[in-house]
Amino acid sequence: MGWTFVRQTRGQMIRELLAPQASERACCEVIDHTLDGDVLWTVVRVTARQAGVMGFAAGESICYIGCHLLESSGGDWGYKSLDESVHPYYYSCPLRYLDMAPVQSPEWRERVHRFHAGRAV
Repeated sequence: MGWTFVRQTRGQMIRELLAPQASERACCEVIDHTLDGDVLWTVVRVTARQAGVMGFAAGESICYIGCHLLESSGGDWGYKSLDESVHPYYYSCPLRYLDMAPVQSPEWRERVHRFHAGRAV
């Protein structure tokens, strides 16, 4: 997975990453987000608009945790989008997000818990 750089301000890029998206087959909406430095955490709900999308009936949905890495280069802003299933090596995801989406990576979730436990010390 590579980086995508755009000729936008950081704020414009973030708004675009948070905007709802829809196609004939499915729609996606960010239902929660947190910006931690240059890491944008999201919880995204994907809803099937047609039967068979991700094995769902039309109207069924699932949520996942997204991790967007943000970076500036030469005056342009870029992002790299990851999700829990690829075990992003970033662990500052808000703990409440873990209750909002089914488990995709138990090991990653354990590291998120350890990260937050270390902050409380």
